[in-house]
Amino acid sequence: MPDLQIDLFPVRHRLRVRYSEIDAQGVVFNAHYLTYFDTAINEAFRGSDIDWIKQANDSGCDVQLVRSVIEYKASIYFDEEIDICLRVANIGRSSITWQMAIFGAREADLRTTGEIVWVYSNLKESRSEPVPEWLKQILESLE
Repeated sequence: MPDLQIDLFPVRHRLRVRYSEIDAQGVVFNAHYLTYFDTAINEAFRGSDIDWIKQANDSGCDVQLVRSVIEYKASIYFDEEIDICLRVANIGRSSITWQMAIFGAREADLRTTGEIVWVYSNLKESRSEPVPEWLKQILESLE
């Protein structure tokens, strides 16, 4: 994705890399990238008035991660400001695909790309469910 631009992403969450997130090589430890992506997803839902825990308890349904892909393009270092960006790439019958990227201080400074796929699931019956309309409406604003 050499021509991937920050303007493609409707959600951007900026943070500064903390010391606890780097490894002995002085770069962000690989496991933190999924945490960064998860943080950006939570920020995307912040203004939506969804009480995610309540709806999961009431409906018995929630999303489950079924796929995650991370491609490391360039290192991220301690105390850098980064933009964690995401958009909904696809809404299927029961699946939601997120496209993600992390940029450095300059908008063209692509450091990482990623993809996360969720499946909306009935947790008690361990089966997928169609993505509900209320969730589709929120997700469509993030495409």
